Amino acid sequence: MKIICFGDSITRGVSFVKGRLRIIKDNYPTFLEKLFSVNISEDIIVLNKGVFNDNSHLLLKRLEKDVLSEKPNYVLLNVGGNDCNFNWQEVADSPNSNHEPIVSVQQYMENIKQMVTKMKQSNITPILITLPPLDPVRYYKFIADKYGTTISHWISCCGGIEHWHSLYNLQLNKLIEQFNLPNIDVRTALKKEGNATDFISDDGIHLNADGYRKMSEVIFEEMLRFIEGEKPRIS
Repeated sequence: MKIICFGDSITRGVSFVKGRLRIIKDNYPTFLEKLFSVNISEDIIVLNKGVFNDNSHLLLKRLEKDVLSEKPNYVLLNVGGNDCNFNWQEVADSPNSNHEPIVSVQQYMENIKQMVTKMKQSNITPILITLPPLDPVRYYKFIADKYGTTISHWISCCGGIEHWHSLYNLQLNKLIEQFNLPNIDVRTALKKEGNATDFISDDGIHLNADGYRKMSEVIFEEMLRFIEGEKPRIS
């Protein structure tokens, strides 16, 4: 059996370590493959097809090469954090102007639907992964250190950092419900652990090693249910 983890830097395994963004070996696809190898007798291959800074536009462009041509059984699709992000330099230069997300929420939804449709047409089962939680305070500090505090006025006017991140996750869940799509709600699972910020690195948006480990455990448990014939819970 082959499983592809398809997404952005969360899938790739990026974390903020010692003042820098780094790709760490303790990423969720690596943890997931170990869980399968220890607990399942069947041979299961887990491929990491995460790319730093990718959004749903870019995933759609590389879907054929990185997913369809590999002919996996399952694809764990996790994307959205870069779609709902902004060009912070433009915000800093013009904090009183209107600014749009890098990928609009409408286009984000359309891209997800196209990817799901293409996978199903290739007899691949897509499983949607919700957006992991972020820490708005640490994320604001991270971007303010890079672009200056002039961005704070604009952020406060548009509802706060967590507002648009939650909006995209909400729309993703609506899509899941509308089309009854298999999914795994890592966002809720991490929040239920208590202090979700314990799983988030110092940039406020990427997970740390503990976060990736927990994410893999949640996905593993739900994947077992799915493989055994029980669809993962609808968010």
